[in-house]
Amino acid sequence: MHLVIVSGLSGSGKTVALNTLEDEDYYCIDNLPLGLLPDFVRRIMERTIQPYEHIGIGIDARSDSSDLRRFVDIIKPLREQDIDIEIIYLQADLPTLIKRFSDTRRKHPLTNKGLPLTEAIEVERNLLSEIAEHADLYIDTTYTNIYQLRDQIKNQVIKREQKGLSVLFQSFGFKHGTPTDSDFVFDVRCLPNPHWEPKLRPLTGLDREVVDFLQESDDVDEMLKYIRGFLHNWIPRFEQQNRCYLTISIGCTGGQHRSVYITEQLCDDFRDKIEHISLRHRELD
Repeated sequence: MHLVIVSGLSGSGKTVALNTLEDEDYYCIDNLPLGLLPDFVRRIMERTIQPYEHIGIGIDARSDSSDLRRFVDIIKPLREQDIDIEIIYLQADLPTLIKRFSDTRRKHPLTNKGLPLTEAIEVERNLLSEIAEHADLYIDTTYTNIYQLRDQIKNQVIKREQKGLSVLFQSFGFKHGTPTDSDFVFDVRCLPNPHWEPKLRPLTGLDREVVDFLQESDDVDEMLKYIRGFLHNWIPRFEQQNRCYLTISIGCTGGQHRSVYITEQLCDDFRDKIEHISLRHRELD
């Protein structure tokens, strides 16, 4: 059985993630009280007619707080059975969450207790901290729309087929904020910047002219060799620890030229070495 637990802050995209799993034939239940999870899994495993092999469960802050604090103890017996459990945690920064609630005019589930929205979000973050700490995949949706999130769930969770390490290479621009869902962040702002070449400024690291410009630099070549060597050495160590996901982020100033080129090169280099690999250019998306 493959059990995916989807949790995170309200407004961060949990429903989108769960709906994506359901569209891919996962049997999904949203807002299951955490304390009922062991009994639910037991009943599912007892089914003799059309047993469910893929299950998605949404867990949020409305579960009993004592159960949320015992999250590890609750899922430990399940891990000891023949169940492949993955935990996905979604979050976004505070201004983004406030804007999303304002745009949709939906109520935060904890504001029913009389809390203002900002305080409710922070209380929710604290209640779910145990789940966040033990998440296999941590996704920051601050700069992600619903279509990009759907693609990320499909590429990293569903296509991984329960086994092996899934690696995401993503480029980004530091001026738009550092992605908080990264395992490794490499800063390539020291490299020659095509932005200062008038003909290259409107282009991206996907364009041939920018690629040629960067390939002429010894510094770019040296940076690539360093990052490749580092990842070649350490990615196998993560696989040995049975990690499910690894996110590697490459950042330049605007996320348009240098980081895009470096990310493309790294992804091409590791594509035949890692079975489950995906690519994202955050600012270009």
